[in-house]
Amino acid sequence: MTNPTSLLSVPFSTLAICYGLTVIAFFVIDLIWLGVVAKSFYSSQLGELMADSPKWGVAIGFYLLYVVGIVIFAARPALMSDAGLGGSILTAAIYGGLFGFFCYATYDLTNLATLKGWPVKMVAIDIVWGTVLTGSCAAIGVALTQMIVAK
Repeated sequence: MTNPTSLLSVPFSTLAICYGLTVIAFFVIDLIWLGVVAKSFYSSQLGELMADSPKWGVAIGFYLLYVVGIVIFAARPALMSDAGLGGSILTAAIYGGLFGFFCYATYDLTNLATLKGWPVKMVAIDIVWGTVLTGSCAAIGVALTQMIVAK
């Protein structure tokens, strides 16, 4: 009889590839969103709370840590499903979207509950953005990993 855990394991090298690809996708897409697409929106919503320039060390630390969560909670289950248990890119998008929703909702709703003047409009947009961004990047990371590992 086959050991069921052997079907669910993902080699560390595969996870490392997925992590690297997902970090790049997340960083690039989020920087386009924050630096170009929604820059004026966040500036108008946050006003004086917004720093003149980002603290890049902290920002990079966030990206590196957050993507660990994406790999653990979205990419790994998707890559495990690649072992014949379901559709992996869709799995990554769904689990990634859920992970993003819960993380961004935790951040935004905590700020709304504890900080004076935290904008409600921004809360809704930021939660939707986090959901879409995380789900998309999880799917991108898994799809690219599958292409590389399959070679």
